[in-house]
Amino acid sequence: MSPSIAQIAADVRGGRRSAVSLAEEVIARIRAEDGRYGAVTRLLPERALAEAAAVDAKVARGEDPGLLAGVPYGVKDLFGVAGLPTTAGAGMLRDAPPAKSDAEAVARYKAAGAVLVATLNMDEYAYGFATINAAYGTTRNPHDPARLCGGSSGGSAAVVAAGLLPLSLGSDTNGSIRVPASLCGLYGLKPTHGTLPMGGVFPFVDSFDDIGPFAASAADLKLAWEALGGTAAAPAGAIRVARLGGWFAANLDSGFDEGIDAIAGHLGGIPMVELPEVGRARSAAFMMTAAEGGARHLPELRHRAMEFDPQVRDRLLAGAMLPASAYFTAERFRAWFRAQADALFERYDILIAPSAPTVAPLVDDPNITIDGKRIPARAHLGILAQPLSFIGLPVVAVPLKRPGQLPLGLQLVGAPGTENRLFAFAEELEAAGLIGATHP
Repeated sequence: MSPSIAQIAADVRGGRRSAVSLAEEVIARIRAEDGRYGAVTRLLPERALAEAAAVDAKVARGEDPGLLAGVPYGVKDLFGVAGLPTTAGAGMLRDAPPAKSDAEAVARYKAAGAVLVATLNMDEYAYGFATINAAYGTTRNPHDPARLCGGSSGGSAAVVAAGLLPLSLGSDTNGSIRVPASLCGLYGLKPTHGTLPMGGVFPFVDSFDDIGPFAASAADLKLAWEALGGTAAAPAGAIRVARLGGWFAANLDSGFDEGIDAIAGHLGGIPMVELPEVGRARSAAFMMTAAEGGARHLPELRHRAMEFDPQVRDRLLAGAMLPASAYFTAERFRAWFRAQADALFERYDILIAPSAPTVAPLVDDPNITIDGKRIPARAHLGILAQPLSFIGLPVVAVPLKRPGQLPLGLQLVGAPGTENRLFAFAEELEAAGLIGATHP
C-alpha cells in the first residue's frame, strides 16, 4: 500500500525522505504509466523539482516546510498555473495568454509544502461527467481501462486511483468531484459552496462552482482540506444519520443495497427520508447551469463557435438561448428547496445517498440506464449529485468497500459548514471496514 499523505509529509519533515527524490519518482511513474489512462495533460518536471528543492532546503535549515511537506499533487486543467495557459480542457485555449500567477488554491498548497507535478484532463469547460475530451482524449478508469473514469474532474481522480499521485485537486459544479470519486473508488470533497478559494480557477457556473481534493483515505482528504483553509475542530455529540430515499434510491446498481445495509447495521438501523421535488431541483440546476455557462461563453460562441467541442458547443448554445424568466423561476425554487433540506437537517446531521447510480460505463458504450432508457453518461452521471450542489451543501464522497469489484461510492451530505462532522463519520465508517479506497 502506498504511504498516506500524512506519512509522506512526516517523512519529508523528519528528513527520512527528500522531496526531490519523491518528485523524481512520481515524474518517472507518470511517464511510464499514464499512457494507459490519459489523465495528465502537462507534466511539469522543472517546476516540481524546483518546489521540491525549496522544501528540502527548509528542512535542512530546520524550518517547518508545511502541512503537506513534499507531497506531490496535480490539478485539474482549469487551475491557473503561473506561466501556463489555463485551458479549462479546451483545445482552443492551448495558445491563450499564460496565467500571471498561480490560482489561490495552488498558492496555498505551495505554502503548505506540496509539490505541483502535473495538470490533469477534464471535460471541455467542465461541461460533462465523463472526461471525454475532443482535444486531449478520453481519460480511462484505472480499475478497468475499457471504462470511463467519470468527470469532469476525471484526470484528477484517475491519477490518484492509479497510484500515480497521492493527491489532486478538482472542481465540482454538479457532481464533477463526486462522480469520478465514485467511479474510481476514491474519497473526494465538494465543500460548502463558497468556502474554498476560487481565485484563479477558470469559472463555469458561479452559482454552483466549488473546488476540492481527491485522496485515498478519509484522513488524507481531511488533511488536504485543512491545507486549503478548512478548519478541523472536532464535532461534539452523537451523529444522527438518515438515508435519502425516493429519487436517491431509484435506478441504482444492486451493489448499493449490500453496502448501505452494512452501514445501517453498524449504526443499529437508519431511517429512510425524502426530500420533496428532487426531480424538479435537478431540472432547475440543469437549466441554471446551461444558462450561466451559455452566457459566459456567448462572446466566444459568436466569434469562433466551430472551435468548441461539438457536444459542448451545442449545450452552451442551447443555454444561451434560455429566457431570463426561466432562470429567475429556478432561483426562486432553489430558495424553497433549500428550506426543505434545512428542515431535514433539524432532525438529522448526515444524509447518505449514492454518488452515481452505477459502476463506470464502458468507453465504447458511454450510456447509463435510467427509468429503463439508455441515456448519455456524459450528461446524466450526475443525476444524484446535481440536486445537492444546487443548494450548496457540503458532501464527502466515500468509496464502498468492494474488493475485486468495480467501485461504487456514497455521498455523506451535511448542512452548510459541517465538513468536520462529515469527516468524523467517514473516519468511523472507514475504521469499521465499511468504506475504503480500492486500488487496481
